[in-house]
Amino acid sequence: MNNDRTMTSVFERYLTVWVGLCIVAGILLGRLAPGLARSLDAMSINLNGAPVVSIPIAVCLFFMMYPIMVKIDFTRVVQAGRNGKPIFLTLVINWLVKPFTMYALASVFLGVLFRGFIGPDAVDLVKMPLGLDLPVGATHGAGQVVLSEGVKMVQIPLWRSYLAGCILLGIAPCTAMVLVWGYLARGNDGLTLVMVAINSLTMLVLYGVLGGFLLGVGRLPVPWQALLLSITAYVAVPLVAGFLSRRWLIAARGRAWFEDSFLKFLTPVTIVALLATLVLLFSFKGEVILANPLTIVWIAVPLAIQTLLIFGLGYGLARVLKLSYADAAPAALIGASNHFEVAIATAVMLFGLSSGAALATVVGVLIEVPLMLLLVKICLGTRSFFGTATTESPAT
Repeated sequence: MNNDRTMTSVFERYLTVWVGLCIVAGILLGRLAPGLARSLDAMSINLNGAPVVSIPIAVCLFFMMYPIMVKIDFTRVVQAGRNGKPIFLTLVINWLVKPFTMYALASVFLGVLFRGFIGPDAVDLVKMPLGLDLPVGATHGAGQVVLSEGVKMVQIPLWRSYLAGCILLGIAPCTAMVLVWGYLARGNDGLTLVMVAINSLTMLVLYGVLGGFLLGVGRLPVPWQALLLSITAYVAVPLVAGFLSRRWLIAARGRAWFEDSFLKFLTPVTIVALLATLVLLFSFKGEVILANPLTIVWIAVPLAIQTLLIFGLGYGLARVLKLSYADAAPAALIGASNHFEVAIATAVMLFGLSSGAALATVVGVLIEVPLMLLLVKICLGTRSFFGTATTESPAT
């Protein structure tokens, strides 16, 4: 199949410009029409009081994912999954490296370098740990139980609350948007889909163990409902739609029409949906950004460095392992990005909606798209490093 992914549309050629404009437009929308932004943000499916699936974002993600899913030749996905090197690489990076580098970077920046800016004596009130009913005045870890508006809360240093949010992001590798990043980087879409499935299953096993260890709470409750719900909404629905419509359209109209007419029509849809998602995300959090500009910066610095570090490590090791570019790009990108829906839901469930931990996970959302688009451009500019002239996905 001739799957041409050259940057021909005006949206793709000037993507950086559009991203910047959409970020500004989103913040302005949140500022000028806060009621509309709050109404759209409130349209979500909640679990235990935590927003897990945003309906407007789910709609945008469907239109981002569907053009990718419908292009995948699913009969060759199994073949793509037989290449064990990139899968092994992502598992090592995501579960043996990434959580610990995130802990180290966030501790250094938030607990040492930026602690004076955050406020050395600043505190945060978070929910009582699940299953505990400690008396007022009791010490729990780095915090103390206090009574706030008649409710027992744990008072902890604010920077530690931000650290907790960063940890929750670090133990949640991306399982949805990475399909978009891999596609834009001209990666192997079939392999990316296999890696998404494997990492999703691994999260169910290791998320609670690693999160509990790094947060010092023993074993973190696994938000399996949030994980399954977000995977279903963001990955499974467009996957099934792409699989069924591909079979039906090819059977009804023929492969030539499907490839030359239908796929060409879909080409700009992913980019337009991505830009719409940016506007929505930044409009939802426009008030938070404007109310806490410096706080956003302090949290964003270790998160950004972590993203670049993990990408560089994964991309470099892919070169050492002599992977093809089409396999190396998604293998590096899946570790660099985060499953922020699960991180946000866990932060709200454990620490509360207004906690610093929840704010830190929101910052992860805000920097995710711009940073990942930068990494996609780095991938595209370094294809020759992998000694291959072609960048087409063998599974599309």
